Amino acid sequence: MKNDELNAAWAYHNGTKHSLRSVREGRHFLDWENQPLPFKIYRHLDPIRLPEDLSSSAVPALHTLSTRALPESDAALTRQSLAEILFLSAGITRRRTYPGGEMLFRAAACTGALYHIDLYIVGVLEDLAAGVYQFSPQDFALRKLRAGDFRSVLIQASGEEPSIAKAQCVIVCASTFWRNAWKYQSRAYRHCFWDTGTIIANLLSAAAAREIPAKVVAGFVDAAVSRLVALDADREAAIALVALGNAPHPATAAAMPVEPLHIETEPLSKKEVDYPAIRAMHEGSMLESAAEVKAWRDGRTSAQVKKTSAERQELGPSFALHPLDAAALPNDSIEDVIVRRGSTREFAGESITFEQLSTVLERASGALSTDFLTASEPSLNDIYLIINAVTGLPSGAYFFQRHQRALESLKQGDFRRQAGYLGLDQDIPADCSVNIYFLADLDRALARFGNRGYRAAQLEAGIMGGKIYLAAYAQRLGASGLTFFDDDVTEFFSPHAAGKSVMFLVALGKSAKKRIG
Repeated sequence: MKNDELNAAWAYHNGTKHSLRSVREGRHFLDWENQPLPFKIYRHLDPIRLPEDLSSSAVPALHTLSTRALPESDAALTRQSLAEILFLSAGITRRRTYPGGEMLFRAAACTGALYHIDLYIVGVLEDLAAGVYQFSPQDFALRKLRAGDFRSVLIQASGEEPSIAKAQCVIVCASTFWRNAWKYQSRAYRHCFWDTGTIIANLLSAAAAREIPAKVVAGFVDAAVSRLVALDADREAAIALVALGNAPHPATAAAMPVEPLHIETEPLSKKEVDYPAIRAMHEGSMLESAAEVKAWRDGRTSAQVKKTSAERQELGPSFALHPLDAAALPNDSIEDVIVRRGSTREFAGESITFEQLSTVLERASGALSTDFLTASEPSLNDIYLIINAVTGLPSGAYFFQRHQRALESLKQGDFRRQAGYLGLDQDIPADCSVNIYFLADLDRALARFGNRGYRAAQLEAGIMGGKIYLAAYAQRLGASGLTFFDDDVTEFFSPHAAGKSVMFLVALGKSAKKRIG
């Protein structure tokens, strides 16, 4: 099976690392005349308008980050609540006109503001005919791709994943590679998972506020899902599924026949550039049968990876998290926070409190409901931090002890200059209060899940990064997702981080603007 041939993940990961040399010697330039459209636009499909009078749940954002609807919840997913979840996940939250154009702000952060992730809906609602739909943010509408109840196709494709089997609908998150690769080239495949992750973080919070169960599913037969939502397999890929709600009537056992669809879409740009490394990694991490999906979900691959014992440094002082108490927690609703959220482009260089940081870490690192994480192994990523300015915490490098809910000091000192360098030699990571890095032991992840373990590690980091955004903006702080010099980050946190690989980075602090919004 391709997924067990781990050279694909390592070849992609190592081949797309940033280093000072690779960045300085890179000859890529942005061809603004060829910039792709930020939307997938179907030429001949009529819009099915979604309700535009969207209500607020009034549930505090910080509450939605630490809770989720019980799996047995009977809260009905309706066309109204679906519209609200879609808007809060991938909708256009603000529009700003300027000479020569219009800037559209979206609900979730995306690398380069290129918005290459599309959402598709497969399911049955009482007030929405059974079918397969694409969500079109540009006019807040659905486009019907297929008529009929196709949930059984996803049940089979997911190896009968229980949450898929009982869902009212399933959200398929899919990327059009070129819409991000135009700027980021082959590294765009990493961004498929970062940017899906931030969308899913919003989606999970929006669903929790409406008491609608939601579970993230990363294991599925790729070809079956792509065929169902009519993706161009050479240019697009399904990245993750999210099961939503509990259906009063389960899907039929027999899968519906899925005929090929040939639906015309507007060209994204004058020409598209192919990046074979993206396709090679995606194809190398595909699952090809329901049986393989079941084995993958159980963590049984035939791959054998020799573990190396990395030297571990003795840790320094420990600082137990001290989150804000209930009376001090901001009560801003999840809707208000998502609409207010942005990506901070300039930090003030000022301190935040240890209570604020503790609240972010507590809410962002809680257990996720996925098909690849378990109670015994709640995360594929470890969290490392560079503290620039946090009241009550010495500046330095730290490791987050998830089970002890504490920060362990690795080394103390002023590392603003190093933080700036590690974040691609930018001012943002030097000026912020805290840099939060997600590092994964890829040997372990790939041994358990094959090449697809790379997808899972990246996706989890993206979801937690998205939750950091929300936890920060709920406290009127700013946040920004960043890229990095891969090996230099690992070296900075070593020997503790020896053998680990950076998945994602989020800068956190006070915006240089007087108010965030």
